[in-house]
Amino acid sequence: MQLKIMPKKKPLSAGRVPLILLLCQMISALEVPLDPKLLEDLVQPPTITQQSPKDYIIDPRENIVIQCEAKGKPPPSFSWTRNGTHFDIDKDPLVTMKPDSGTLIINIMSEGKAETYEGVYQCTARNERGAAVSNNIVVRPSRSPLWTKEKLEPIILRNGQSLVLPCRPPIGLPPPIIFWMDNSFQRLPQSERVSQGLNGDLYFSNVLPEDTREDYICYARFNHTQTIQQKQPISVKVISAKSNRERPPTFLTPEGNASNKEELRGNVLSLECIAEGLPTPIIYWIKEDGTLPMNRTFYRNFQKTLQIIQVSEADSGNYQCIAKNALGAIHHTISVTVKAAPYWIMAPQNLVLSPGEDGALICRANGNPKPRISWLSNGVPIEIAPDDPSRKIDGDTIIFSNVQERSSAVYQCNASNEYGYLLANAFVNVLAEPPRILTSANTLYQVIANRPAFLDCAFFGSPLPTIEWFKGAKGSALGEDVYGLHENGTLEIPVAQKESTGTYTCVARNKLGMAKNEVNLEIKDPTRIIKQPEYAVVQRGNTVSFECKVKHDHTLIPTVTWLKDNCELPNDGRFTVDKDHLVVAEVSDDDGGTYTCVANTTLDSVSASAVLSVVAPTPTPAPIYDVPNPPFDLELTDQLDKSVQLSWTPGDDNNSPITKFIIEYEDAMHEAGLWHHQTEVPGTQTTAQLKLSPYVNYSFRVMAENSLGRSLPSEASEQYLTKAAEPDKNPMTVEGLGSEPDNLVITWKPLNGFESNGPGLQYKVSWRQKDGDDEWTSVVVANVSKYIVSGTPTFVPYLIKVQALNDVGFAPEPAVVMGHSGEDLPMVAPGNVHVNVVNSTLAEVHWDPVPLKSIRGHLQGYRIYYWKAQSSSKRNRRHIEKKILTFQGSKTHGMLPGLEPFSHYTLHIRVVNGKGEGPASPDRVFNTPEGVPSAPSALKIVNPTLDSLTLEWDPPSHPNGILTEYTLKYQPINSTHELGPLVDLKIPANKTRWTLKNLNFSTRYKFYFYAQTSAGSGSQITEEAVTTVDEGKMVNPRISKLTAAAAETYANISWEYEGPERVNFYVEYGVAGSKEEWRKEIVNGSRSFFGLKGLMPGTAYKVRVGAEGDSGYVSSEDVFETGPAMASRQVDIATQGWFIGLMCAVALLILILLIVCFIRRNKGGKYPVKEKEDAHADPEIQPMKEDDGTFGEYSDAEDHKPLKKGSRTPSDRTVKKEDSDDSLVDYGEGVNGQFNEDGSFIGQYSGKKEKEPAEGNESSEAPSPVNAMNSFV
Repeated sequence: MQLKIMPKKKPLSAGRVPLILLLCQMISALEVPLDPKLLEDLVQPPTITQQSPKDYIIDPRENIVIQCEAKGKPPPSFSWTRNGTHFDIDKDPLVTMKPDSGTLIINIMSEGKAETYEGVYQCTARNERGAAVSNNIVVRPSRSPLWTKEKLEPIILRNGQSLVLPCRPPIGLPPPIIFWMDNSFQRLPQSERVSQGLNGDLYFSNVLPEDTREDYICYARFNHTQTIQQKQPISVKVISAKSNRERPPTFLTPEGNASNKEELRGNVLSLECIAEGLPTPIIYWIKEDGTLPMNRTFYRNFQKTLQIIQVSEADSGNYQCIAKNALGAIHHTISVTVKAAPYWIMAPQNLVLSPGEDGALICRANGNPKPRISWLSNGVPIEIAPDDPSRKIDGDTIIFSNVQERSSAVYQCNASNEYGYLLANAFVNVLAEPPRILTSANTLYQVIANRPAFLDCAFFGSPLPTIEWFKGAKGSALGEDVYGLHENGTLEIPVAQKESTGTYTCVARNKLGMAKNEVNLEIKDPTRIIKQPEYAVVQRGNTVSFECKVKHDHTLIPTVTWLKDNCELPNDGRFTVDKDHLVVAEVSDDDGGTYTCVANTTLDSVSASAVLSVVAPTPTPAPIYDVPNPPFDLELTDQLDKSVQLSWTPGDDNNSPITKFIIEYEDAMHEAGLWHHQTEVPGTQTTAQLKLSPYVNYSFRVMAENSLGRSLPSEASEQYLTKAAEPDKNPMTVEGLGSEPDNLVITWKPLNGFESNGPGLQYKVSWRQKDGDDEWTSVVVANVSKYIVSGTPTFVPYLIKVQALNDVGFAPEPAVVMGHSGEDLPMVAPGNVHVNVVNSTLAEVHWDPVPLKSIRGHLQGYRIYYWKAQSSSKRNRRHIEKKILTFQGSKTHGMLPGLEPFSHYTLHIRVVNGKGEGPASPDRVFNTPEGVPSAPSALKIVNPTLDSLTLEWDPPSHPNGILTEYTLKYQPINSTHELGPLVDLKIPANKTRWTLKNLNFSTRYKFYFYAQTSAGSGSQITEEAVTTVDEGKMVNPRISKLTAAAAETYANISWEYEGPERVNFYVEYGVAGSKEEWRKEIVNGSRSFFGLKGLMPGTAYKVRVGAEGDSGYVSSEDVFETGPAMASRQVDIATQGWFIGLMCAVALLILILLIVCFIRRNKGGKYPVKEKEDAHADPEIQPMKEDDGTFGEYSDAEDHKPLKKGSRTPSDRTVKKEDSDDSLVDYGEGVNGQFNEDGSFIGQYSGKKEKEPAEGNESSEAPSPVNAMNSFV
């Protein structure tokens, strides 16, 4: 298989033919390898490899070095031009050229000036194959001029004004970097208020007194010469003003409402807006009709400068800066235009061609404005260069055809516009060179298994050679692995396996010759750490050991290194390292950290780490029990055709012994990703001999199990493909059934891929008639699970067998099964059909079986078709849908259930096989006898009167015979649903209406009605009806005597009712005086009482009762209002004996208190109470001051004076409920409740003003008489 090179790596598949890797010739340039042997005799035009920048600014204090380096064969010679004319370096003693180089060195340090050598230089490198030229190098010395001396007057301004301090540095080369400092060389602080502009000036949006200073100094740093120039200091004095008048923003820079800005593509676009105002304005930026690029936009100088890096033409447009403070906002629009110096789209590339070949040089550039393309040949404009018949110029392309060695030259492409130019050299080298392989012969490559392998084949030739790779000697096949080819001829094996080991040959060919080279590849096993160090917690002073067991390729020598925290182990005798272990003795706190085991070979490196935690000595913790860790390091040995030995290393048992190992396998060829149980071995074994099936790509994994459960599976073992063998089993479920009368369809369950045992699985299908002497007929099929044999007799038994085979051989002889060819419809109808009628709905049918040969298939049974042909009662014939009843097998009789009585039926019988039904037997007719009728279709009671009711009905829908009469039974029902005496009445069969007379008025009756035939009585229909009310005795429905017995949250409602019976009542209620809708409760049954629950205490309700019954009854409109639950108790409290007694006791106590006060006054002088008593005849009526309701000078006034000794009343003049021995709160709603005269009298002693609003608990509590008494003492 031949493989062509692509620009990138191309994966390629190899078959059983030699792999040929072809490198086809490309028009793009071929880079000539810098191989010393190759370059000794390979001719190559000059190529510029190094040159000074186009704009070359030099330090005038140092020698001038103008670089120009080039390569070529033979080595090129160099010459220079200066300002467009030849620069003769031999005539200037200060100018020398480096040996074997074109670099100029101008010695100006000893004598001479840099300005003398200022100009435009260009280097030319030339050999026999052409001439390459450098860029035009503009050499200019750096300049750092001094500031012109000037006298700066002090600046005096008032607080809040704006200020601009100019810098105006001298023009230097390159431009200087500007910054402001003071005399102490400390940078001046900048902020949103004070900042430096792009031009170097210092801007103040508004000045403050702290801006006063005499040393505002602008510095210019010239980096090229490492010099700093200083401007004269500027003095600023800010005078404080009494009032700083605020003002809206105005721009300090730029001026006006709009400005323009031009920038070159790829540069940094810097836009600046600085505003003054008071308070200090804030700057915002937007782009009109667009958004600012997210990843290239930056804000500098407190958002006063917007910078966009890597600017492109798409960034052109209008940018708006907005300055805003509390007094207003202004904006300035900057129109940005992005121009572009030329830039490459496709620079010309070197061409290496052989004589007679074709090629092209393409030079494409872009810019704004569009650059002009011009060509030069060997540094000379192509228009005046020597003519070349193989060359044709087409704009930005030079096309070469049928080149010869004289066509070799170096071409220059120049793309220029007003903003700059690009110059590129590209040679055309016409060579005729046979192939050369530059890679050393017999190079040995060693690669770790399952990693990529790269086999080098560096080559050169002209024409470009094709590369062919072979494995082994003289074109042995590469197999079916996947390979990749690189442009440089390198062969890549993406996943190297053990089978990849061997010798590979690289062959390079072109029309001038052939070269080949052999390299060797060895595949090594990867280095693995099969026992990694584990996390350890060790007590201080103990010893800890880390294990690191390495498995490696036996031909590689590993080195194991231990690190602590990624550094070398401490140089301490406590650390000892042997083959697999690191031991740390007498562990200290400093030993804690991460320990890493690194295993290195010459081809790979692996590492594993564990953390050591050092803790103080503690009691030994209880062991942790868990399922085992997964086994690891699975290895296959003793690989035979049908067996292999699997070994593994157990994982940690986590303190519970491993009881067994479970081994599973995966068939990557047929069922990838699906794991099957293979076997189990005891927990003491670490190897197992596994039986294998042929042609299976096995992978194995192992799980460990202990008393706590099963571990996770191990990593899968390497794959093992067993050899193919003949199948050891045949397909199952072999069947032979015909789909048509003349065929036999043989079907089977195919073997799966695992059971195939090899490639090329097929099936040998054989058949012959069971009762004949024919030989077996066989056919071999593949990828199917059925075969159709055509042209067979109808329903003949066949012997069938299906045998599996593959490319290796046949499976054992298969079992023989019997099948039948296709069935056909039966030929004969059942005979001697007769019917025995059992009763009016059941009949028994008998028939004779048909001969077996006439069935022509598997007998499935007999099918009876029967239908009702006519009605015996009305004798009108009408077709009824046929009914079907099937009797399985060879039965010769059956029962027909579900027949209609008094009907005429017809039936016939057909025999049924797997194909269908045979012909029908002659029709047989039979009749069913009469049966009991169904219920009358409808029963209605019409025209009720005082003493009569009229009944109307429809006859039964299924009379099931001839009706003889109707039976009507009825009885009255009273208001308690008790039934009266039953009356039985016979009605002729031809009637459909009947009137009952002499009934009781306003009485409900229940009726039972059914029809009869000679077979008996049918189902009955029932109905109820009521006679009308006597007008003279009619009582209008009325609900009266509505009463309500209310409690706090419920009320019992009762009423009396007069009117018709069987009435359903409902109760409606709502809050009295509200506009809310009535709430309705349905009364269960016809009782005349109901309990309303969930009422609010102390609320007046309205209630009414309604009746719902037969049509015409309306709800009663009587309304009864219940009062508040608590109000009912308060109204009645004055009539209670205990309350009257309590009030008398209180009055008596007050009288005693007054007497005591009177006595004490007479003994100890005048008291204000006495004056009150003299002024008022009745002390019980007005015992308090009129303004504050207190008891004279002895009361607890609103200024919260301390109580007199013995008082138990709190300072807020309230008595807590739990402190009151007999509070009136228990009987009402506090002092503002609805009390009678006694209650109001007690309320005068509450210590509250009459109109004072209630607060806190005072609204629901009143002081007890005992406390009222204590307030006097």
